Amino acid sequence: YYQECVLLGHVIAQPAPSSHTKQGYLRRFYNLNPRSRYRVSARRIRSTSAVEEKVREMQNFFGLRQTGHLDPHTLDVMREPRCGVPDVENFSFYPERPKWRNHTITYMVAKYTPDMKREDVEKSFRSALKMWSDATPLRFIRVNHGKADIVFSFARRGKYFSPFDGPGGVLAHAFQPGDGIGGDVHFDEDETWTAGRQGYSLFAVATHELGHSLGLTHSMDPSAIMYPNYRHRSIVCTLWFDHECRMTSVWFHCN
Repeated sequence: YYQECVLLGHVIAQPAPSSHTKQGYLRRFYNLNPRSRYRVSARRIRSTSAVEEKVREMQNFFGLRQTGHLDPHTLDVMREPRCGVPDVENFSFYPERPKWRNHTITYMVAKYTPDMKREDVEKSFRSALKMWSDATPLRFIRVNHGKADIVFSFARRGKYFSPFDGPGGVLAHAFQPGDGIGGDVHFDEDETWTAGRQGYSLFAVATHELGHSLGLTHSMDPSAIMYPNYRHRSIVCTLWFDHECRMTSVWFHCN
């Protein structure tokens, strides 16, 4: 079971992250203890053993040489636009992995972006949902009022439980299945969203985030749609069931 999608767009150049941002990156995506600190020398940034361990963990995830230091290749990866969900299998709001109780899932668009026409936003979401319905037993139904399992919305920094950071950096985040905000997908309104080749592809990012809404974590495979970093060049991404059969384990728990 797989589908193909083309991720189109361009990367917005970002400055190298500051020491504060580097620590924030490791805390947010690799569960670094907030008390861990860097030691800075004139030649390079050194780290405590706790930070070095997390740097190695991040380097291993992205297939980098595991130096434990914030070398240029590691910093390049850290400043790429990406998803706001952690790379380690640890969702802050869910101690376990909940599953949707049935195969029919409702969705709603609560807030639109002014970057695109409403019909283009809706088409992008329909296309992203179709990627998953074609590869799973799930069926998605749109509702305009009341409650929905998955709610799409756009917001700027400082909103919701996982605040955005302005242009670049984190593009969007989603929550695993569950009540309340479970399954919801939030997009950073400070980004430029598009259905074409400029800015960030709403379809591509929505397809990725919906994987989280359905219970998936990030993939280490750069060609997979669940890879955390946005692929700014034109590439073909594969929506696939990985070797751990994570998708299959989700659907076996559906009634």
